[in-house]
Amino acid sequence: QVHLVESGGGLMQPGESLTLSCVAPGTPGSIFSSNAMGWYRQTPGKEREFVASISKRGITNYADSVKGRFTISRDNAKNTVYLQIHSLKPEDTAVYYCNADGTYSSGTYYPNLVYWGRGTQVTVSS
Repeated sequence: QVHLVESGGGLMQPGESLTLSCVAPGTPGSIFSSNAMGWYRQTPGKEREFVASISKRGITNYADSVKGRFTISRDNAKNTVYLQIHSLKPEDTAVYYCNADGTYSSGTYYPNLVYWGRGTQVTVSS
């Protein structure tokens, strides 16, 4: 069982930067470090969409819509995965969710349908 807690969201202005964190408290480090991790986001009335993923070896993948502005990273010593967002846009407004123990197929990250955090709200508005 992996318990995930996201944090770092808030009300931001366009152009600002933000770092979201997802920690897996209580998960043995050996388990966390062996998990691929992903970030997703969701707006009301829309399906949850893939944003970024990072493999256990640190290989990253991004949705085309966020390439160049988003950076995913992980610190296995802290059981934490991060999502840096630069040059925030109003369309980045969403609830951002962390996912653990996803799988890859042909380079595409597929989320584990069980291991989701509760999400953190990011609102970008002037």
